[in-house]
Amino acid sequence: MLVDASTLDDAAVFRIADDRALVATLDFFTPIVDDPFDFGRIAAANALSDLYAMGARPLFALNIAAFPRDRLAENLLSEIVRGGGEVAREAGIAVVGGHSVDDPEPKFGMCAIGEVHPDRIVRNSEARLGDALVLTKPIGTGIISTAIKAGTAPADAIATAVASMTTLNRSASEAMLAAGADAATDITGYGLLGHLRNMVRASGVAARIAASSVPILPHALEFARQGVVPGGTRRNRSDLADVVEWDDAIPEPMRTVLCDAQTSGGLLIALPPDRVDRLVHALNSARTPAAAHIGEITGAAPGTIEVTR
Repeated sequence: MLVDASTLDDAAVFRIADDRALVATLDFFTPIVDDPFDFGRIAAANALSDLYAMGARPLFALNIAAFPRDRLAENLLSEIVRGGGEVAREAGIAVVGGHSVDDPEPKFGMCAIGEVHPDRIVRNSEARLGDALVLTKPIGTGIISTAIKAGTAPADAIATAVASMTTLNRSASEAMLAAGADAATDITGYGLLGHLRNMVRASGVAARIAASSVPILPHALEFARQGVVPGGTRRNRSDLADVVEWDDAIPEPMRTVLCDAQTSGGLLIALPPDRVDRLVHALNSARTPAAAHIGEITGAAPGTIEVTR
């Protein structure tokens, strides 16, 4: 076992030969958008993201589904599965099976299996002092999803969030590998600051980010001001209280967004500063949703994060 749960990394990695290792992950959740096809697409991209964060190539996937057969039409589940299958095909893999249960609340996701050379694993535990931090998608999907459930999200907010969440992190992963990243993680349920905390803890370093450099989805800050915030985001904010030092000038809505629980977020990449321009150029060429240099790894108290304006 080359990577297990001890560092809160994105996937497990198991060596099967001197030059081969399997990468395994699973993720599933309740609907965060109204369209079942989009829900399936988002769930698949979210599961595959863990593989891309490790620098792995996806091999195949299995579906995980829960569905209330007596309450919703089964064609809705077919649309969810069809959406997941479309994203899997985009990733170049097959969905080869899975399991479903009858459940009062619908849920969908995937167990995704990939492969990586044991010497080329990109862990979350190898960020180095002086590394730059680059983010490849805007944040705010948790807040936008909550607004969707409340029926208050405008069409442009929904479209932008869905486009981001259904974008595979494949191009970002390829650019990360070509640039020679030291460490990476994908931004999901712990939010940007939560996953950064996991990275700096596992690496024995600290971090500083500039809030003004972080890309944010349209309307996310506005909804945060209105208190349209998911419970997971509030828990993240509370859990980070002891490790994050905030600049006094950063307003409360921005603090909330930086802790927002994400679904199918981007990659957070740590790499030497002299490689940032190369990485950002590659990300822009690949048209990733964002290519933002948002901070750096520092020598402050290990596991802590400073957020500046």
